[in-house]
Amino acid sequence: MTDQLENEDVYSALRAEQLLFSLERQGYSRRELLKLGAVGISVLGGFARLAAPQAARADNGSPISKPLPAQNFVNFGSNAEMRWDSVPGLGYVIPNDRFFVRDHTGTPILNASTWQLNVFGTGLKNSPTLTNPVTFTYDALQALPKKTIYTFIECAGNGRSFFGTQQGTPAAGTQWTLGAVGVAAWTGVPLSTVLDKAGILPNAVDVMPSGLDGTVVANGVDAGHVRRPVPASKALNDVLLAYEMNGQPLPYDHGYPVRLVVPGWVGVSNIKWIGQIEVSATPLSSLWNTTQYVLTGPTYSGSPVITSQVVKSAFELPLGAQIPVGKATVLSGRSWSGGGSIKRVDISVDGGATWTQATLHGANIANAWGRWNFTWTPSATGNYTLRARATDSVGNVQPTAVPFNDGGYLFGAIVQHPVVVS
Repeated sequence: MTDQLENEDVYSALRAEQLLFSLERQGYSRRELLKLGAVGISVLGGFARLAAPQAARADNGSPISKPLPAQNFVNFGSNAEMRWDSVPGLGYVIPNDRFFVRDHTGTPILNASTWQLNVFGTGLKNSPTLTNPVTFTYDALQALPKKTIYTFIECAGNGRSFFGTQQGTPAAGTQWTLGAVGVAAWTGVPLSTVLDKAGILPNAVDVMPSGLDGTVVANGVDAGHVRRPVPASKALNDVLLAYEMNGQPLPYDHGYPVRLVVPGWVGVSNIKWIGQIEVSATPLSSLWNTTQYVLTGPTYSGSPVITSQVVKSAFELPLGAQIPVGKATVLSGRSWSGGGSIKRVDISVDGGATWTQATLHGANIANAWGRWNFTWTPSATGNYTLRARATDSVGNVQPTAVPFNDGGYLFGAIVQHPVVVS
């Protein structure tokens, strides 16, 4: 299938798959769905869109609103990683209740009826100020022409633990394996539409959204709300102000009522619970593009700011999985890249000595992911290490190792996945 976002055949198929899966999770059988027919499914889909998320904050005082069952998540406290062995059968998108959570403080419970977006700055006509901004209500935003895109959100530190376990150079921070990523269907208003209505000027340089979650205290200093500038060229290109996730209002943990979605870029750029946007005729900065989310370490100079994500791959099975000897086993997985769609995936079962191409199937959308299968019939028992190596459409290939950086960001090396054949 094509990787072009404009291809409605791909999106129509994905929307149908997504709706059927959602209804099945609500208790409908396939036979019941067939009886509903196209009209019934359409009506149910409409009802699903009307339901606002319900607060379900855990009784144990968790900063995360939704339940985090151990079979689906690794709970890090204010963060929760998706377990890849729970992914098989989920379809192209990750359901809202299964999507990973990355918070800098905790999930706020906001009210869409009182929410508004304040847009201000020197990059706008007449330079409106924060005290006298251009404002958009939730209803006003929803009244604008909307768009749906399929793209991943991924924490910049996804894979951080492998700096230590594979390369012997551990980095501080949440020790994600590969589960701080997920693809969803995001629906909302192109940021360019809102910026045009606010009066963006040709000389605008940076666009900096800011969240409404709690302020962040770093080294004893209150750094304010999470915010990070996006170049005006990117903001006007493909960035979305999203208010729906997989056809439902955004869940609280994922930015309700409105969040930014920046295709292909690291998670911190995708500001949740957005409340204001500064548009500036001069460069903007914050903690999140000066001290954090920059590359520092022995091989870096100048602290380059991280933007787009690198190529990665994950197997949809547990670490240490049991594989039967002498029987054909279908291994499944997903690969993704901030550089384009996935061109090919190669699998090694012998420590990287030889590689065999896996079979890509289904949708393969740029800045989302491609799914793949590989059939393996091991002939002998023992411990094996699987490897998946992806190549994207612009030629980026996963390397065997990556340079260390102090933040443990952008680990895109081939991940070693141990299994036991018995």
